[in-house]
Amino acid sequence: MQRLLFQDPDEAPGSLLPLLTIPAVAKLLCVSRPTVYTLIDLEGLPIIKLGRSVRISPASLQKWLIEHEQGGLYVR
Repeated sequence: MQRLLFQDPDEAPGSLLPLLTIPAVAKLLCVSRPTVYTLIDLEGLPIIKLGRSVRISPASLQKWLIEHEQGGLYVR
């Protein structure tokens, strides 16, 4: 079974991880905030909307990264 990159090793498997903010995702991916929004709009990076707040699930981010690993992303 593959382990999540973002899972706390002290947490039980399957436990709920905190959702990531746009700045947190930008920092993890070493890109700018506008680039994260571009990835959401053009490349299908999955988001969760909570009112006006946008969050990204660590599990969804990891799955999205794995799916896009081979294809190479093109961001304008």
